[in-house]
This record gives sequence, C-alpha cells and structure tokens, in this order.
Amino acid sequence: MEWTEDLEEHYGDREFGGSIGLGERPALLVIDLINAFTDPGTDLGTDVSDVLDRTARLLEAFRERDLPRYFTTVAFEASYGDAGRFIEKVPALRELRLGTDAVEVDDRVAPVGDERVVLKKYASAFFGTDLETELTTHHVDTLVLTGVTTSGCVRATAVDSLQHGYRTIVPADAVGDRAEGPHRANLFDIDAKYGDVVTTDDVLDRLD
Repeated sequence: MEWTEDLEEHYGDREFGGSIGLGERPALLVIDLINAFTDPGTDLGTDVSDVLDRTARLLEAFRERDLPRYFTTVAFEASYGDAGRFIEKVPALRELRLGTDAVEVDDRVAPVGDERVVLKKYASAFFGTDLETELTTHHVDTLVLTGVTTSGCVRATAVDSLQHGYRTIVPADAVGDRAEGPHRANLFDIDAKYGDVVTTDDVLDRLD
C-alpha cells in the first residue's frame, strides 16, 4: 500500500479535502517559470516541459476569455541585500540576478501585451508584493496556480491565497518540482487543506 492510500483513508475519516471550485472571476497565476528554473543545466533548474505545455494551454484559454493573467519571477540586486537569509539557506539563488536572462519568463509561456510579471524575493507571490492590489482591482475571487516548484513557491502561494480569501485551484499536471516525492506530498497537503488539486483538463472544462 502506498503512503497516500493510508493518508487518504485517515484524512477522509476526519473531513479534510472538501471541494471549493471556481468562483465567478478566476485568474491564472504562472509562478516562476523563468529560465533559471526551466533550464535543467542550471543549479536551480529541472526539466518541466510538461508543465510548460499545460501552462501554455491554460494561458491560451484565459486569454481567449479575457480573464486576468499574472506571472511571477524571483530576482535579487547585485548586493543580495534584498535576499535576507534565503540566500544563505539556498546559495544557488545567486543565479537570480536582476536584469539577467535567468530571471526572464521562459519564451514558451512568455507574457504578451500588458500581462504583468510580479517581482518577488521569497516563496509566496503575496509576500512583499502588490499582487493583492492587482487581484482586488480586477475583482478576482479564484486563483489558478501553475509553475514551480510544488513544494516551494506553489505551496507557499497556495497557503497565502487561502489566507487572503481566494478560492485556490492547483492543476497537478501544470505544476512541477525537482523530485517526485516533494511534488506528490505537497499536492496531497494542498488538496487536504488549502485548495482543490485537479487537472488542466478539469480547469478548462470548468471555464467552459
């Protein structure tokens, strides 16, 4: 028996994992699909081609319906004075220098028109950014999260999304991580407590 089967039974008996669904005004948030994370040749990167493909499908659908789309990147000044203790814990983050190609959104899912890239310094897309202002301005009530990594920035954003009062949707096949274990464990936890873990096709069907 896999660990997930045991946990599903345990959590199911205790009323975890309810479904919240999409609201009236969903937005797509593409988290950190930047070159440093999508290039397997970097210290921070891994092959997330499938995540990019599914994110591209979701972007197309949100663009066709003129629903809000946002992107995030992580980038630090040359002094790394804005990186706090994060840079000590993860020295590989030194690759993320402001103004470099490493912190640009991957061309396969690049923003178009006035789609905005939110600059963050830490894991959550809400911490220290003006994302909440953007969402309020555009009357968003639901966040669909894609990108990387499931165990890091996706999870942190999902937790904060719930705490800010948003319906939170995570398509499992449109988020990725550097290892399968953290990916699966965090998807399980998000689905149990913070948002709905679904598939890209589920989101597309609900939009229709």
